[in-house]
Amino acid sequence: MNQNSTDPLKSILNQSSRGLRLGNRRRWVIAGGIVVLLLVLLPFIRGGTSPRGNYVTESATMGNLMVTVSATGTLQPTTSIDVGSEQSGTLAAVLVQENDHVKRGQLLAQLDLAKLQDAVTKSRAALAAAEAAVAQAKATVAESRASLARMRQVAELSGGKVPSKTEMETAEATFERALANEASARAAVMQAQASLKTDETNLTKGTIRSPVNGVVLSRKVEPGQTVVAAMTIPVLFTLAEDLTAMELQVKVDEADVSNVKLGQPASFTVSAWPGRTFPATIQRVGLGSTITDNVVTYKTVLTVKNEDLALRPGMTATASIVTAQRKNVLSVPHAALRFSPPSKSNGTNNGSFVSNLLPRPPSDVKRPNTAPTDNPQVWVMSDSGPQAIAVKTGVSNGRQTEIVGGDLKPGMAVITEYQEARP
Repeated sequence: MNQNSTDPLKSILNQSSRGLRLGNRRRWVIAGGIVVLLLVLLPFIRGGTSPRGNYVTESATMGNLMVTVSATGTLQPTTSIDVGSEQSGTLAAVLVQENDHVKRGQLLAQLDLAKLQDAVTKSRAALAAAEAAVAQAKATVAESRASLARMRQVAELSGGKVPSKTEMETAEATFERALANEASARAAVMQAQASLKTDETNLTKGTIRSPVNGVVLSRKVEPGQTVVAAMTIPVLFTLAEDLTAMELQVKVDEADVSNVKLGQPASFTVSAWPGRTFPATIQRVGLGSTITDNVVTYKTVLTVKNEDLALRPGMTATASIVTAQRKNVLSVPHAALRFSPPSKSNGTNNGSFVSNLLPRPPSDVKRPNTAPTDNPQVWVMSDSGPQAIAVKTGVSNGRQTEIVGGDLKPGMAVITEYQEARP
């Protein structure tokens, strides 16, 4: 056989071997792709129930627990007095300024007393006239008594012949009239005395004096101003008796008022002194309610010491009232008592391979139930999953809750939240 006849055969054999090598390589590529696809689709083929989220836990701890109630209000003096004038007139002088310390009986202001003094003088003259009328009446009584006595003596000596009966009756009536006039004159004296006393009192009220020892909070008048005391008494000054002891009046919400008791400690802050906390004590919890914007509140008064006079009347304060304190008690986050684990439906692979490759509906995963139960319990993690532990609760401050009974031990991790994995 010559060389030309063998070349086509070799070419055919070389092409066949090259095709076999390409076919093997293609099969390996296809097989690898199938393996990768099976690994990706394996969870869908199995229809497993692997967890779709994780649990957030916190430890049950021993420590102190404090329950507080928050309320806002304003600072007021323990005793605040509005000083006014019962008399109308023009202010002749105003003798004090704001922030002045005053003593009981100290002169604060004075009205023009001319008219009041004239009224006193007039009353004294009327009293003198009334007293003179009494003296005149007394003389008339004495005269009529003597005349009646003589007539009775004459009648006795004459055997009743003289004077006549009519004359005797007239003398007796004159005597009785004289007695009545004397009584009337004495009553007029008493009336004149009362009028004089009233005018003297009005004259006294023309000078406004401090009723207490304290400080002037506000001055509302100036000299020369006319004061008119009509239906209401005009306020000239506002005095605080003692600013070293004040009171904080706050409004406690109706949901918290049952926990607020007399003598409970409290603290408060004011904007004027940031970072500083002032102590206080509950003095009175009001029975009457106040409704503001459909919110029912109760006025509660706290006593405050203000020895350094840092606090001033009218300041707005935010108070924190301690309603319960527990020392060295077991507590858990309040969220742990509201948690219950989600329920999952266990899927089974009953379908064909093709059905497993198709999109599946989401598994029936329910969010944790956040509603509190009648029988308190917490959930802890175990080898088989979340496990419930019944507990008995005490006080709560909204973040931590006291545990007073049950099998829960300090250091145990309680579940507070379930977080679903993101798709």
